[in-house]
Amino acid sequence: MSTSTLTINSGADPYGKTGIWWFLSSEIPTFGAVLVAYIVFRLGSAGWGEASAHLNFNIALANTFILLTSSMTIVMAHAGAQAGDFKRAGNLLGVTVLLGLAFLGLKAFKYSGEIGHGFLPSSGIFWSFYDGMTGLHALHVLAGIIVNCVLWIPALTGALASHPHRVEYAGLYWHFVDIVWIFLFPLLYLA
Repeated sequence: MSTSTLTINSGADPYGKTGIWWFLSSEIPTFGAVLVAYIVFRLGSAGWGEASAHLNFNIALANTFILLTSSMTIVMAHAGAQAGDFKRAGNLLGVTVLLGLAFLGLKAFKYSGEIGHGFLPSSGIFWSFYDGMTGLHALHVLAGIIVNCVLWIPALTGALASHPHRVEYAGLYWHFVDIVWIFLFPLLYLA
């Protein structure tokens, strides 16, 4: 079936979009509370700079680049789905998944190095916050990868034609995950 004869259901499900925004707004207090607690504890006690000096800034910077690139690929996937080019959308969803996996792979590499050097959540309040915040974020990245994988095959086969708006919803979630990292990166690696 050619894309010129394909009828696209561009009328996105208004309840789906409202639902994803409600879900994302429910996640803001979760991350917000952890970030505020981190800032309050960091301002109220000493020794955090010494602990954070053991973090690998270069890997964190690479992970930032990876997530920002994945935001671009999910936007391009959404544009492909809206245009009826589901093969392109599927390919870009696949690239987004690969970038998410690369992020998690680098994060696992970092964790293994930190654990190897004895930096565990029990090593101090900084490490408790660091592992808690980055671990919670990593779980959200994993959830985004799963959602994008679920959309990937239907996009490649054209079965997503009746629901192209689902790529937009996945993109909204993925952008939220990226925004959270944009807050975590400077707080943990630059402060």
